[in-house]
Amino acid sequence: MKKINLRNSLLASSLFSVLLLGSCKENASTETSETTSEETTQTETSTSEESELDFIFPKGNKGPDKNFTGNAYNIGLVAPDSTYTTAVGNVYFEPGGRSNWHTHPGGQILIITDGKGYHQIEGQPKEIMEKGDVIKCPPNTRHWHGASEDTGVQQMYIVPNTEKGIVEWMEAVTDSVYTK
Repeated sequence: MKKINLRNSLLASSLFSVLLLGSCKENASTETSETTSEETTQTETSTSEESELDFIFPKGNKGPDKNFTGNAYNIGLVAPDSTYTTAVGNVYFEPGGRSNWHTHPGGQILIITDGKGYHQIEGQPKEIMEKGDVIKCPPNTRHWHGASEDTGVQQMYIVPNTEKGIVEWMEAVTDSVYTK
């Protein structure tokens, strides 16, 4: 994976572009950032870790245990279609949470929006990823990513060329690989 650290202004511009792209979808539903007290009681209670992170998007839905160790929450932002052939979303990994090993036929780009985590391509050393980092994972490259042991991480994901497929999930990342 290629890792680049961007200035916050460039990251903000990139995020704005993605949001603008997402708003172009016909008949898109509008959501406000305000919630009623009823909605608040229906959501999960935030941990102190979550309140320390700057959440740009809603937390999303918990990812399936068969694809993640620990807790990971995903929200799709741009669904793949025949025009854009790109999937975009946001994942929040709680401390210790991580994906299984997996590949993306069209590759994957991660933009770290807050927190601290790790990513690793099989056969290469584990690398730290932090707010402002952009990680590029080549097509069909076996890898994993997730939060550090004591700090959660938020990442936007971009999966291009979805006509080739989106993701192939594999086995869990062992604790010995994660802590190495």
